[in-house]
Amino acid sequence: MHQVFLGIGGNIGNKHDNFDKVYTFIQNELGTITKSSSVYETPPWGFQAEVNFWNQVLVVKTEFSAVEVLRKINKIERQFGRKRDGGQYKSREMDIDILYFDEMILDNGNLIIPHPQIANRLFVLVPLAEIAPDFVHPLLRLTSLEMLKNCGDNSVIKKVGL
Repeated sequence: MHQVFLGIGGNIGNKHDNFDKVYTFIQNELGTITKSSSVYETPPWGFQAEVNFWNQVLVVKTEFSAVEVLRKINKIERQFGRKRDGGQYKSREMDIDILYFDEMILDNGNLIIPHPQIANRLFVLVPLAEIAPDFVHPLLRLTSLEMLKNCGDNSVIKKVGL
């Protein structure tokens, strides 16, 4: 079994319902959610939007390979109307990113693990540090807490009371 850290988030539609749905899709398609951070309200990163995002980090146990997990994630995102066009960041109902896959380092053109932006994004680091403060980034050799302390992102991150 593999341990996969997923970052999930969205800012369109009924966010509460979208999160409930994505948990079900992940459990049905990928495997068992073994840990979940709090949900955080965060501003958009890399673009402007009128509505803030909800973001969360999940840990999933899966039997699938990293490439199979990506294929299944793309299928789940399509159920939320996501079309991957390789363009710029934009608002969406649901985005799912593979942050870590075990301690794998991979760059095959379609998939980069660990996610290349982890250390730059508070909306990832805050929930990641909540559930895995001592997990060591396999390339940077820094823990989640160390990356959080070093992060230059000054976004305002607020816990959502669900």
